[in-house]
Formats: sequence, structure tokens, C-alpha cells
Amino acid sequence: MSFFYILIGFKHLFDPKYFLPMMPPFIPFKKLIIYISGFLEIIFGICLLIEDTRFYAGVGIIILLLLVFPANIYIAFNEEARKKLKVNKVFAVLRLFLQLPLIYLAYWHAL
Repeated sequence: MSFFYILIGFKHLFDPKYFLPMMPPFIPFKKLIIYISGFLEIIFGICLLIEDTRFYAGVGIIILLLLVFPANIYIAFNEEARKKLKVNKVFAVLRLFLQLPLIYLAYWHAL
């Protein structure tokens, strides 16, 4: 799990344009938010590896997953965003349901 968050965090930092279509129009400072979320994913991913910080990383990941959920909803219901990301509606909708297992996994790591 830590590897996944570190990897996707670096993707946020080095390819922020990939994530722009995911951002709903009402979100301000889109690139800044992409960079911040990438940085947090890297930090949380590293902290998952350290026993003393694992709880805080798990809680941080849960909060982050909840905060990015509107972007997942936006992708699921916005055809233009899906086209830019090159994903189909089925994948986008299934991704909504993937949030629950990811939240549970982060919770499990926080125990």
C-alpha cells in the first residue's frame, strides 16, 4: 500500500496535467491542490512503513480519500472528463466503489 501511494504521489508531482481533467470546475487552484495531494501521498506512503507513524498515515490517507471523492464522482458523471482521461463510464463508476476498500485498507493499517 505504501508503494502505491508513493508512486501515485510522484505521478501527481511530475505529471499534474494528467490529473487536471479529474478536477471539478468548482475547485480553485487545481494545480496547487494536485501538487499538495501528491506530496501528502508520498509522505503518507513513507509513514506507513514506519511503525510509530503508521496510525497517522492511515488516518491521513482516509481523510485524503474522502477529500478526493468528489473528483471521482465528477469523472463518473462527466463524459468530457472521461474522454480526456481515456476511461470508460463503467471503469469510472467502479472506481467510486473502490474507495470503500481503500478506506478500509487504510483503516486496517492504522490499527
